[in-house]
Amino acid sequence: MHQATATTGGFVLFTGMSTKIRLGRRLVQLYAGLALYGASSALLLEAGLGLEPWNVLHQGLSKLTGLSMGLVLTIVGAAVLLLWIPLRQRPGLGTVSNVLVIGFAMDATLAVLPDVRALAVRVPLLLAGVVLNGAATGLYIAADFGPGPRDGLMTGLHRRTGRSIRLIRTAVEVAVVVTGFALGGTVGVGTVLYALTIGPLAQLFLRVFAVPAASARSTVVATGQPEGAILHR
Repeated sequence: MHQATATTGGFVLFTGMSTKIRLGRRLVQLYAGLALYGASSALLLEAGLGLEPWNVLHQGLSKLTGLSMGLVLTIVGAAVLLLWIPLRQRPGLGTVSNVLVIGFAMDATLAVLPDVRALAVRVPLLLAGVVLNGAATGLYIAADFGPGPRDGLMTGLHRRTGRSIRLIRTAVEVAVVVTGFALGGTVGVGTVLYALTIGPLAQLFLRVFAVPAASARSTVVATGQPEGAILHR
């Protein structure tokens, strides 16, 4: 723990933050968020009512190659990461972990989910998947270990071309949806619902899971014999 001290009016004020505790929280958020992202994507896939844009592509490639969705997601993530090289983007721990963890978590969740056919079950699965995906996005982005490979591709293209993030994101995601749909990926009401709600949900959960920049602890210790001493937490 790093502490700074200051003396004032007979008191010593200890301030600062524990960098180890903060780093630990960020790491927990990163991997919890990535695992939850994979699990929420599995819920959307099991609901069968439409997938996120990139997972439309992943599902199409999965059908084409016979590989699992999680493995395809990992391979595509690694391929997208290679595109960072000409864009001069630098990956962080979160970037590499994104490639390795999400696909594994997705396949692990799909392995334990029962086959769902009733619409009365598929709709709640869809809603749960969208909300949990928003929470997962807030968790791992707030951890601040670097963007995922797909997000980094968009910001890299933005820097290189000068085009707006919104335009680039729209163009890329329309392209992957159209390609994925042509390969047999599922596009439906879930795709539209995800597109409309993921932004507000992610913004909400980014605030919820924001990591404090400083420790919540600040202790005042009396150095003399005052009439009273107050401990502030």
